[in-house]
Amino acid sequence: MSAAQTLEQPRAEGEVAPTEAITIRPFEAADYSRAVEIEVANFPEYPQTAEEWQTYDKNRDPKCRWQRFVACAPDGAIVAVGSYEQNPWMYHPRKFDLGISVDPAWQGRGIGSALFAHLMRELEAFDPISVRGHAREDYARSVRFLMNHGFVETMREWESRIQPATFDPAPFAGAEAKVREQGIVVRTLRELESDPDRDRKLWELDTTVSLDMPSTDTPTRPEFDNWRKNTFENPNLVPDAYFVAVDTTNGDRYVGLSQLWKQQASADFDTGATGVLREYRRRGIALALKLRALAFAKEAGVPVIKTWNAQSNRAMLSINEALGFVKQPAWILFARKIKDEDTEEVAE
Repeated sequence: MSAAQTLEQPRAEGEVAPTEAITIRPFEAADYSRAVEIEVANFPEYPQTAEEWQTYDKNRDPKCRWQRFVACAPDGAIVAVGSYEQNPWMYHPRKFDLGISVDPAWQGRGIGSALFAHLMRELEAFDPISVRGHAREDYARSVRFLMNHGFVETMREWESRIQPATFDPAPFAGAEAKVREQGIVVRTLRELESDPDRDRKLWELDTTVSLDMPSTDTPTRPEFDNWRKNTFENPNLVPDAYFVAVDTTNGDRYVGLSQLWKQQASADFDTGATGVLREYRRRGIALALKLRALAFAKEAGVPVIKTWNAQSNRAMLSINEALGFVKQPAWILFARKIKDEDTEEVAE
């Protein structure tokens, strides 16, 4: 259903009826600012901008289906936003991620349930196998909503934060020198500009280490062109905060990476993927990369760095703990099974 739809009665067993009529319609270009406003009202610790959303939408992988909808009050004001999408890092033609945010002033009126039912009806055309969602463990309303709609927990990720100004590098003196002694040097994205094969080597490295990280579903490798667009056309890219470990003894092979990404609406930075190729692990490379990132952030006056790691990823968690990252409430990843998966079906 893509036309606007008015919902006044529950449409599915267990669904809560909105206390007043709302209209659900497809998202339009003029809705970005209001949609982001609702999202930030629900997640004030994670500020976002319309520009970030627009860039993300523009650079989506063409094979990944997605759609966004808004719920409007009787006077036409947008009071909630919901979406379905497919993840190029866990792509399956019949699996989707769902997201729903309701203006806090309008919560508890059944609007989230109405949006959820609408999204599920929209997905029927694609014969979905399962849908995924997520919520921070201390957001009780969000956790309860997902569980009430048939989702079950699949994994937890620790969010950890550090204030670079308080970081003391003294206990880690010599860590990068130890890596250099092995012929491995840490370079920034900017310093690698002279390498004509940089972008493809980075794609191979980034996707290889990322696909080796804990995941709730079968990981898939994004295509090079789409990965490149999402990296180099990202307004939050900081070339001097994108660090790559290069093995100078092996044809300048890229063997590890760690990035910091800025935010448009905050001075804080987020950590992207940090990883090292399997055959280069346990040699201090990840620690050296993290130290370079912290040194950059401290010099730049970044107030806070955030990072996320699966609770099962003890290797990276141990490094972050040693560096002084402080755990925050965990993010819970959920999934709702719709039907059995055809084991002969492969991702396109």
